Amino acid sequence: MATEESRLNFFDNKIVNHKKVLRLMQELDLKALIRRKRAYFSTYQAAQSDGRVAHNLLNRDFEAEKPNQKWVTDVTQYRVGDVKLFLSAIKDLCSNEIVSFQIGLRNDNELVLETFRKAFETHKDVTGLIVHSDQGFQYTSHAYHDMLVKVSARISMSRRGNCLDNAAMESFFSHLKAEALYPYDIRSVEEAQRRIEEYIRFYNEERIQIKLKKLTPVEYRRQLAA
Repeated sequence: MATEESRLNFFDNKIVNHKKVLRLMQELDLKALIRRKRAYFSTYQAAQSDGRVAHNLLNRDFEAEKPNQKWVTDVTQYRVGDVKLFLSAIKDLCSNEIVSFQIGLRNDNELVLETFRKAFETHKDVTGLIVHSDQGFQYTSHAYHDMLVKVSARISMSRRGNCLDNAAMESFFSHLKAEALYPYDIRSVEEAQRRIEEYIRFYNEERIQIKLKKLTPVEYRRQLAA
């Protein structure tokens, strides 16, 4: 009888037809994780907003021909007991790569600003880049607008209360929670943070996507640069 290790080694460096994968999953009684459809709610917080709202330049066009052309960003939360953990992330719409993220216990301006500081450290030339977000208070702040203007990026925002305008970012958060958080009995903030960090690395470097010609986000970006 084949050992667990030999079954795993069978798939190393092999291209397998999806029908064969389905048959093997049925034989091993394996089931894929299916994301539950859910209602989306806006994180817009007018009471704390500086009121610097931008037009929707993206207009639900979630395709980009090259990296650093269109980024989407948002903040999501995950509760561990009585503690809320907040994740701010930026996704490049060309490769679907998460170009930067920041995890914290406070949903404040600094969480978002640090996410972008890290992004601009590794992406020096972003002239003309469209950065799309919702109208959350972090994204209407003077500090956020000043930071993006300094690097010649253009600010785009969803219409008020319309989360589908940022569906590309919502989709990533949904995958993250369905695959890395919800299936597990997470007892500590440290474990949740570790799983989030590991999933983002997996998503960027190992998780292939059909729309990326069956490449990972990092592989797709590198292929474009070759």
